[in-house]
Amino acid sequence: MFHIVLYQPEIPPNTGNVIRLCANTGNRLHLIKPLGFELEDRKLRRAGLDYREWASVAVYESLDDFMTEIRPHRTWAVSTRGRRRYDSVAYQVGDALLFGPETRGLPQAMLASLGEDHVIRLPMVAGSRSLNLSNSVAVVVYEAWRQQGFGTSQ
Repeated sequence: MFHIVLYQPEIPPNTGNVIRLCANTGNRLHLIKPLGFELEDRKLRRAGLDYREWASVAVYESLDDFMTEIRPHRTWAVSTRGRRRYDSVAYQVGDALLFGPETRGLPQAMLASLGEDHVIRLPMVAGSRSLNLSNSVAVVVYEAWRQQGFGTSQ
């Protein structure tokens, strides 16, 4: 349905949680290297439980490799630096939802290359820094899926 892209994820439990989310929502997970852990990491397995076998997970050397192989319909980068709210987007099947590493977010050059209209944010109270990665993924995935009527994946 959607392509969930974690760019250089660092914390195994977050990725494990996203694996579980993808398994339960029918979305594909794409991990962009370098990863801050091994895919067989105990913390990753614990957070993802046994959902890895039901989730479609692919690993790429670079974001360019992902873009070349998958050719997503559109790419939405999620960043605290976005001006457009995540719920103002009309998501379409085949869209890529791109999330950055937990400690630094997506590089500014990457955000600029996508264009301001394709950088979205989750609202937070003033003075907040950021939300947990796996929580952010869940919020955006469920909004995109809701817009599709919670249909099954293709």
